[in-house]
Amino acid sequence: MWRAVALTLFPEMFPGPLGESLAGKALKEGVWSLEAVDIRRFAKDRHGTVDDAPFGGGAGMVMKPDVLSAAIEAVARSLEMSAPGMSGAPKVLLSPRGAPFTQARGRELAQGPGVVLVCGRFEGVDERVIEAQALEEISVGDFVLSGGEIAAMAVMDCCVRLLPGVMGEPASANEESFEDGLLEYPHYTRPASWTGPDGTERRVPEVLVSGHHGKVADWRRRQREEITRRRRPDLWAGRTARTNEEK
Repeated sequence: MWRAVALTLFPEMFPGPLGESLAGKALKEGVWSLEAVDIRRFAKDRHGTVDDAPFGGGAGMVMKPDVLSAAIEAVARSLEMSAPGMSGAPKVLLSPRGAPFTQARGRELAQGPGVVLVCGRFEGVDERVIEAQALEEISVGDFVLSGGEIAAMAVMDCCVRLLPGVMGEPASANEESFEDGLLEYPHYTRPASWTGPDGTERRVPEVLVSGHHGKVADWRRRQREEITRRRRPDLWAGRTARTNEEK
């Protein structure tokens, strides 16, 4: 069983959308498990204080190192007893300054025993905890959220759908965006001719109804390349560089 543990100040946010659709079905069937651990339980005073003002001044508050580290250690001890295989599971801090989360990293996490996700809040987490706990900082995009919970759900969802048996057709993942450095090709379904609200008739490309599998595959490849080149020049440049190195 693949395990996900989220350390958060808002455990009631979980499973949230992960309790529905493919992830929710897999959760109910025991393909994976999710535990939300309340960081505030490890506060050392009766007020449940988990943050304090930053040294050096500045706006906002910072999550206290003693409290957060105690929560991480407690999770580690619990997993060591209940799931020994999780002892080496990655510990991830969701952070805007982290390395960009990718499909490739999601696949790596999905192939392991699970992941421990630390959901930051306030202005951030005391740097000493990141160093002492060897937290891997991951970002889900170049934007700032109120906390790491939504980002953690995104990471979990990416991983869970890659677990064996979660998606009905395993091959469907192979042609998705980012799997080989390209974005996905356009999709069409019935009716073959459709008139939109602007009054324009739009037809499905002829090649897709030709029945010629080779031509369909070639069309889809060319579409993926063109869409990637136009919309994500960064991905296209990386793919081109890798191709040149292989040659």
